[in-house]
Amino acid sequence: MISKAQFDKEIELIISNAIREDVGDGDHSSLACIPASAQGKAKLLVKDKGIIAGVEFAKQVFEYVDKDMKVETLIDDGQHVKHGDIVFFVEGASQSILKAERLVLNAMQRMSAIATKTREFVDILDGTGTKILDTRKTTPGIRALEKWAVKIGGGENHRFALYDMIMLKDNHIDFAGGVAKAINLTKRYLKDTNRDLKIIVEARNLDEIREILDCGGVYRVLIDNFNYEDTRKAVKLIGDQCLTESSGGINEHTLRKYAECGVDYISSGALTHSVYNKDLSLKAV
Repeated sequence: MISKAQFDKEIELIISNAIREDVGDGDHSSLACIPASAQGKAKLLVKDKGIIAGVEFAKQVFEYVDKDMKVETLIDDGQHVKHGDIVFFVEGASQSILKAERLVLNAMQRMSAIATKTREFVDILDGTGTKILDTRKTTPGIRALEKWAVKIGGGENHRFALYDMIMLKDNHIDFAGGVAKAINLTKRYLKDTNRDLKIIVEARNLDEIREILDCGGVYRVLIDNFNYEDTRKAVKLIGDQCLTESSGGINEHTLRKYAECGVDYISSGALTHSVYNKDLSLKAV
């Protein structure tokens, strides 16, 4: 996983690029009709229900736009919200509030949707011992926000990107010439480049799982697109030799059944690619 310093840098880049994209050479709507000296106050109003996420990100946006803006938080990240709730008040230069408004709303609406869906999955898994993971199926450019939202919702992050973990999937295996060859070449690569990266290997059937176990040195086996019966067989076969992860079209209807097969993790791209933004607004008070 990436370090906190790397993650913080990603957030900084998201904010700076989003402001560049949205503001350009100036918010001329505000500049045209609101004096630079005007002070204002606004509230983040919830018009939906679910898990709120992005409060801490919003604070960073306001800080970036104008260090003199002040935020009074009423509801923290990860808490349940309902229609009519006020999450925070922000106070400062009216032009600055308006400059930050759209980025704050766009981010919080998406993050809250992801956190809400993640919490639903976490609740379904309650008592099984299986943990829910996100994937790299994220919106280009804002992956850090979406993975942050998963954490707020109670889930766990898979690898952040291609550089912080080795994950040998079907195409890697086929291009390399087979499971064993892919694993052995990977081990050699890590040794030659002096890199300490965990290895996850995807298995498409029980024979590939046996081959993975024979090679050894694998952190986690990705049990991909198995049915329930074969998933149970795979978990029994792997035992405590490494961790297990199920994936492949698993949804809220099949989630618990896969967890009951005994896997350590279930990964779901739906946490980030199949959500509808929550309805939030920033209103002057």
